[in-house]
Amino acid sequence: MYPADASLPPDAEPLIEEPSVKRYSRQKPSDRLHGAYVIFFLLGIGSLLPWNFFITAKHYWMYKLQNCSDQAGQASSDLRDFFESYISIASTVPSVLCLIGNFLLVNKVPASVRILSSLFVMLAVFLVITMLVKVDTSAWTTLFFALTIACVVVVSSASTVFTSSIFGESSRFPMRNLQALISGQAMGGTISAVASVIDLAAATDVTDSALAYFLTADIFIVICIVMYLLLPRLEYSRFYMSSQKESPSLATMLPDSSAEDEAEPRGTADTSFLAKSTGIPPLRPILQKTALLGFSLFYVFFISIIIFPSLSSNIESVSKSSGSPWSTKYFAPLTSFLLYNFADWCGRQITAWIQVPGPKSKLLPALVLLRTIFLPLFILSNYQPRAHIQTVVFNQDIYPVVFTVLLGLSNGYLGTLVIIYGPKIVPKELAEAAGVVMTFYLMLGLAVGSACSVLVVHLM
Repeated sequence: MYPADASLPPDAEPLIEEPSVKRYSRQKPSDRLHGAYVIFFLLGIGSLLPWNFFITAKHYWMYKLQNCSDQAGQASSDLRDFFESYISIASTVPSVLCLIGNFLLVNKVPASVRILSSLFVMLAVFLVITMLVKVDTSAWTTLFFALTIACVVVVSSASTVFTSSIFGESSRFPMRNLQALISGQAMGGTISAVASVIDLAAATDVTDSALAYFLTADIFIVICIVMYLLLPRLEYSRFYMSSQKESPSLATMLPDSSAEDEAEPRGTADTSFLAKSTGIPPLRPILQKTALLGFSLFYVFFISIIIFPSLSSNIESVSKSSGSPWSTKYFAPLTSFLLYNFADWCGRQITAWIQVPGPKSKLLPALVLLRTIFLPLFILSNYQPRAHIQTVVFNQDIYPVVFTVLLGLSNGYLGTLVIIYGPKIVPKELAEAAGVVMTFYLMLGLAVGSACSVLVVHLM
């Protein structure tokens, strides 16, 4: 942390904690009992919880896909071997199209409508998934697989609309609330990983475990619906949700001028006129402002999704032949899912106190590109089965543990820095649209990375 009176170089200067409120005549209310912060944190958990519950229920999906007739055995084996890759593609590629549609609807459909409708869609699909847990699908395994993929597509698309909309909504608030939302997303992954480990240890039947698992997701989606309905009832929230309407027109502001861009966004009359006349936020100035940050966000998640979960969850303990529960039953859930999600949450939480490098720093994209080194590190660990690359350099269990922690920490810290900078370097009136654009960069990285993960897995 830099002292308050220290002079920072322009490219390393962090953003101000809160957006300027001196423009408004009303006195800024306080967040009593941190109500808005808690709500955004819970909404953050709910935004990624569905996807995390899909990928961490690996034992359940493997059970369902192997419970088939002998004639379909080979096809079922192929479905099981590449299930994580199929899930990654199904959860990211259609989401990119949903983001484009959500951007076009920013000024046409209220955020509350987009957020609540997406939550209800997720709840409906998860109820279907929950009901299928106790259904015998052995006679229609391939159809069950197709239905599962369809559910992933629908849930991920709805989750994308929800995430981008709530991210844009939180961009109107002080940065601590935006950080709470992003930190909550990582906590959602941690909760799903902990639930998975508890289910493995406590449940004797895999379907009983999955039933409790998916019921937890159903309940939490309902909690998110209730929390969002409570948000506008807080005086603190009403102040910031209405501040956009009360702020002066962009036409009264000066065009881009100095290094103040990072702390106090400015706009132009053309931008204001275009947004009001077409109902569609102006895309070009947002892309120009966020180009470097967008690439950094794209690349952070591009590298992460190639490795997690397709590579990391298939790294086996080198002592698996011993038959111990650690090396057979708990190794992947603990070293891949739980460690990664907890490290990711820690990385995101650190941004509440440290925000360096700044949005214009050349060090930021350099650190992002440096994460490429994780690819060969995981490939040369004890990934199984491997048909083409036989060399295992890191043949001790401690190596994938360290690599996973570093991958999660860097993903959480760098990804959060980039994503909170984006809406803060554009005019306040374009913050929600910029939030959607930054989510687009994120989802594009996940989509391209998912496609590449299939290639990497096949090459292994």
